[in-house]
Amino acid sequence: MTQLAVKYDVFQAIADPTRRHVLQLLASSDKPISLISENFSISRTAVVKHLKILEQAELVSAQKKGREKIYTLHADKLKEIEDWLQYFDLFWDNKLAQLQSIFENNQ
Repeated sequence: MTQLAVKYDVFQAIADPTRRHVLQLLASSDKPISLISENFSISRTAVVKHLKILEQAELVSAQKKGREKIYTLHADKLKEIEDWLQYFDLFWDNKLAQLQSIFENNQ
């Protein structure tokens, strides 16, 4: 019996602090697994598992160069998160306006 491949979405992928840190590392430049792994106290195998989840969410891609894989960030996929958060901007803007009004009325 074959197991169905789990497909992670962007929200699941960024839920873990290690994966968020990986995304930050890749924001400055593409990096091989060896350089990514140096930034963590977990095993290289654990880092690879995190990278696979990021790949499934299409936040990163890997390209084989020689004996190493080079990982690239696809920041455009983070737009989904920005769009979702934008929905709540109205809520925060409203709360901040209320706070400002309370502050001004109490002076």
